[in-house]
Amino acid sequence: METEPSRLEPGLYIVAGPIGNLADLTPRAAEVLRLADVIAVEDTRVSARLLRHAGSDRPMVPYHDHSAEGVRTRLIERMARESVALLSDAGTPLISDPGYKLVRDARAAGRRITTLPGPSAAIAALTLSGLPTDRFLFMGFLPSKQKARGDVLAEVAALRATLVFYESGPRLSESLAAMAEHLGDREAAVSREISKAFEETATGTLSELSARYADAPPRGEIVVTVGPPGEAPPASAEDADAALLEAMERLPLSKAAGEVAKKLGLDRRALYDRALELRG
Repeated sequence: METEPSRLEPGLYIVAGPIGNLADLTPRAAEVLRLADVIAVEDTRVSARLLRHAGSDRPMVPYHDHSAEGVRTRLIERMARESVALLSDAGTPLISDPGYKLVRDARAAGRRITTLPGPSAAIAALTLSGLPTDRFLFMGFLPSKQKARGDVLAEVAALRATLVFYESGPRLSESLAAMAEHLGDREAAVSREISKAFEETATGTLSELSARYADAPPRGEIVVTVGPPGEAPPASAEDADAALLEAMERLPLSKAAGEVAKKLGLDRRALYDRALELRG
């Protein structure tokens, strides 16, 4: 029968914790939580429950990215001779959670760093959504102010990828409506309480989902997954003529036809013949 090592090598251990069901904690993560010299946590009250589940009595130190720089410095000093585990309140640290400054500075100091992969709400929601997963962008939380939120959405409106957002219940309907306005009324999914007893995923268009939650803000951790934009409608003959006339003012016919073919996704030879007609 294998036994746990008596201690861990010095360094930083990034530990992914459950996002709901405590049984999702991996055996390797539980081992590190039992053996680490110290565990850096967002909230000691939240992490205490997980440590009890893992059978760990190791000391905790409150840490987040807005902690005094001295806290981070002391943790990095300890990594030279002790094992320091980093644990967020739920899921994988650094993914819309504290930790990147600690990892950055630990790497700069030459400390040993390893990660223990595990649950992530963003990835779990993607698997539940039924939307394309071959290309996606994690957006975290949108800004609360209307203009800033619109600016962020406008930046990614043309991106041909599934978008993943974190959101809170009270803001959900308003955020879904803003997404519909700036992204178009795309297919989307709202997943909440992932891996918990009341896990739920609702699907529909952004406007349908906004209406669904307008008078009934949901509770719990929420992930919004938004599908990529649909295919643009084919260019009309009028669009092609207008683009050709504009390009012909700047370029020889052959190059004008090539430019418009690339821009509108049309046949270059047919566009060249049409350019000859337009030139008269």
